[in-house]
Amino acid sequence: MLTVALPKGRIAQETLSIFSKLFGEGFEFESRKLILEVGNFRFLNVRNQDVPTYVAYGAADLGVVGLDVITEKELDIIDLLDLRLGKCKVAIGVKKGEKLDWSLPNLKVATKMENITKNYFASKGVGVEVIKLYGSIELAPLVNLADAIVDIVETGNTMRENGLVVAEEIMDSSAHLIANKNSFYSKKEQILSLYKKIEQVL
Repeated sequence: MLTVALPKGRIAQETLSIFSKLFGEGFEFESRKLILEVGNFRFLNVRNQDVPTYVAYGAADLGVVGLDVITEKELDIIDLLDLRLGKCKVAIGVKKGEKLDWSLPNLKVATKMENITKNYFASKGVGVEVIKLYGSIELAPLVNLADAIVDIVETGNTMRENGLVVAEEIMDSSAHLIANKNSFYSKKEQILSLYKKIEQVL
């Protein structure tokens, strides 16, 4: 049996519909259920940020999660395939009418993506003080908590509606299929056969 960790919400539904196409069976989580078993598969319904952790520690053989989360978590997993679902960007946002002042000795940046933010600013040779927030990140520059934010952008509407603009894009992201290293070797045939089927559907 293969255990697959899926992030709650749209990506999980889109992934399950790929499995439904592949195996001609209905794959769907019941309202509050966290585990779904169909045929040779067990699906876990977990928080987006937790998917790589379930996979890295072997609680799941496979997972589906955004490249941004994989990059942020820096865990030891195998990135198998870009599923091209849930496309978005990680971007820096600032107040409308302002620019990012790269000459400041220390920029204050609010985000839930600490590693991506630190690494990006380090690559620019700029000191950064990361202020970790868990939600409503757009508020931070408006109340002078931070000079800028780093967040996920799909259409840019949320930023615009809150008086912010995209100052710079850091990376593109979409949902990827990832594997636990041990599972990849111990269940290689099953995993590769699934990989090939998914690739054909995409």
